[in-house]
Order: sequence, then C-alpha cells, then structure tokens
Amino acid sequence: MAYRSVNPFDGSVLETFEEIGEDQLERAVQTAERCFGTWRDRTFSERGAVLRRAAGLLRSRAEEFARPITLEMGKPIKESRAEVALTADILEYYAGNAERFLAPRKLETPSGEATLENPPLGVLFGVQPWNFPYYQLARVVAPNLMAGNVVMVKHASSVPRCALAFAGLLDEAGAPAGAYTNLFVTKPQIERLIDDPRVKGVALTGSDAAGAIVAARSGKALKKSTMELGGSDPFIVLEDADLDAAVKGALWGRFHNAGQSCVASKRLIVLEPLADRFLGKLKAAMDRLRMGNPLDEATTLAPLSSHEALDRLIDQVERSVAKGARILLGGRRVEGKGAFMQPTLLTDIAPGNPAYTEELFGPVALFFRVPDEDAAIALANDNPFGLGGTVFTRDVSRGKRVAGRIESGMVFINRATWTAPELPFGGIKRSGYGRELSDLGIVEFVNRKLIRVTDVDAPY
Repeated sequence: MAYRSVNPFDGSVLETFEEIGEDQLERAVQTAERCFGTWRDRTFSERGAVLRRAAGLLRSRAEEFARPITLEMGKPIKESRAEVALTADILEYYAGNAERFLAPRKLETPSGEATLENPPLGVLFGVQPWNFPYYQLARVVAPNLMAGNVVMVKHASSVPRCALAFAGLLDEAGAPAGAYTNLFVTKPQIERLIDDPRVKGVALTGSDAAGAIVAARSGKALKKSTMELGGSDPFIVLEDADLDAAVKGALWGRFHNAGQSCVASKRLIVLEPLADRFLGKLKAAMDRLRMGNPLDEATTLAPLSSHEALDRLIDQVERSVAKGARILLGGRRVEGKGAFMQPTLLTDIAPGNPAYTEELFGPVALFFRVPDEDAAIALANDNPFGLGGTVFTRDVSRGKRVAGRIESGMVFINRATWTAPELPFGGIKRSGYGRELSDLGIVEFVNRKLIRVTDVDAPY
C-alpha cells in the first residue's frame, strides 16, 4: 500500500512516503496508550485549549492548509478553503460544548440515587477517506479528544501530505505525543490494530465494501465501531417546488467536489409536472460548468481524485448504458493528463441497471421522472443505501411529511444534504451505523457508565 501524493490535474507525482515498520507501529501504540493515561485526566478547558489553538492556526493560515487538498485530490481551491474553515468550526464547536454534552446526568429512581457518567474508552483507531481530507479527520478527532480518548488514524493513501499537515497542526497546537497519531500502515497492520486489545474502538468512513470488512473484524474483536459509508441520496422535486432553487440545489448537490461525496444528490427524482422544465434548466446549468486547473478561481468542476477513480466511474456508466440507461449529457472522459470526466446526466434507469443501486462517485447525475409523491418516495427508498436525502417544495409541512417517509439518516428540505458541526451525520442500511458531529457524535466512544447509590437498608 503505497502512500503517494499525485496531482490529479496533471498526473505529476508530488511525493512518496514509506510505510512504517512493525517496531514503529508498536512504539506508536505504546505512546498512545501512555498518553491516554494522562490526557483523560486533563480538564475540558485544557483539552479545549489545544483544539482552539488548532482552529486558530487553520484560520490564520487557511491558504497554506487549503493548497495540499487541491494538489492531492483535485478539489477546487475555493472549496478547499471552505473545508479548512469547516474543520476549524468543528474543532471550536467541541472545544466549547464537550463539557456540557458529557456532564453527568442524574437519573430518576425510587430510592437512593443514580448517575450516568461518560468516561472515555481509551485508544481509538480511525480509517479515513480522501474526499474531505481535514473535515473527515475533525469529525472523529475533535469529539474524541475532548472526551478524553486518544486517536490513531490511517488516512487515505492518496492524501499523505494532508495527513501530515493535520498531524502537524495538532502538534503545533500543543497536543501531547500520542494524543493524535498519523499512521502510514499496511493492510496487515490495519488488521492487527483492529485486533489489538489496547485499541478500544474503530471508526471508518469509506465504501460499504470496506465498511463490511472492518465492521466484521471489529465485531469479531468485540469492540465498538462506527461506520459512515456510501450513499445514493434521493433529491425529490415536488410539483410545487421553486424550480430555479431546485435546479441550483441539484447542481451544487451533485457536482460539488466533482460529485465525490457520500451525501451528493445522486438520484434526481422529479414529479412529472415539473420534469421537462427542470431537465432543461439543469442541462443548461451543467453546460456552464467549467473544467480546469483546480487552483484557478474560475474552475467550477474539478478532476476526479485519480485516474483509477475515473476508470471505475467510466466503467459504471458504460455498464449502465449497456443495460438500457440513456445518456442525456456528457458520459465520456476528457482526453489529457487530468482525471476529468464530462458532467454527465443519465436517464431511463430501470431496476436491475447498475446505476439503479450502485453508488456513482463522481460528476454523474441520475434523472428519474415520477407521476406523484408516493411514487417519488417509493423510488427514493428502493435502494440499498440510506444516508441523506432532499425534498424541494414550497409547502414545508408537506416537505416534512415526505421527509418522514424517506429511509435515511438525514433529510434536508429546500437544500441539498450538507453538514454542520451541530447537526448529527450518519445513515442506515448500507450507509452504515453510528453518528458523527452534534452531541450524538461525542458519546459514540465513551462508557455510558451508571453509578448507583442504594440506601443501606433498602430491600434486595
């Protein structure tokens, strides 16, 4: 498993990093375990000071942190800056709220007293993806460091510079050795870390295939895990929707980050009365997307993260067309050094077609027209994934009713699915289990511990 920093815009190899040896890995685990022994006893204020300093460094040196994202995985520089800011928001959010979220809670009981406390578990291991190189780390690291845990992370092999930048950020902010550890590890080393009894929990963000493997191994080791996996989010446009707002939302929801997001709006489900007008406006908006150097402020559609990712997506589109899907726009790779694909729109996608159930991770939108609200909900739910979803309507009460019938972990009304520190993030079905962010994210890896005081003369 090589850790290679490759620019997807021009194919140049920026840097290559060696995987660590067995002795280095053992020392890293020992250091993390020692650190937990003291980090857990620091006050919330002391732990929060580290995260606040890290957030301040991100804000004051935003361009310095944004450029590695763009260079390693191709995100447009404006979106990279936004990711840096969001990462800082998450660090500050948990620094300011962790103590309140984890405060002991009195439980009602007929006699004596009962208290629910939230001590940390210990050393955690995270496996994280390339598509949001800092934000994904912050979602796991910020709540768990504030809870008193320590975190070891195997980041994606394609973003090693981002991995080192984040580790360096926390080091500069004053995190002690072992509080956060970046690991350039091999697949067998990942397996040994999951099995290691010193590791108390595992958090993965990635594909459902990777999640199934890691969840099974974690389960065999009888340790807690969270899985934030793929998605094929429905984007429902009801007949009373604001058409221009819906088109704008669909364009952003599908093509932000070149469509490489688990909560991208992948399936556009439009009621018949609006379908033709929506389709016409969407095609015109897609035509205006500008491919180019992601460091150029004018670029609005980035390359995919790698040529391997591009090959997989082209294969999915070709298999889908062979099974009856029709290309309304795009559908081809862009010749040249960059890993670019034309913004693509597919329709006529029936059950049994690969695009009907597979997650297409890139700038490919799927268009469905349906006769009514019930048909839209049935189509939205006829999918193995259940991460996010969107409903566009002028009637918010109706939107809430439809949202309540969609099988997913999140539904947004009148905007594409997105994220914020205070909003819980996660899904159901093959989109995984557990929640990140909000007050829910900080209690995934704590011991919900009961302390019970009973009157000495109470009967058994």
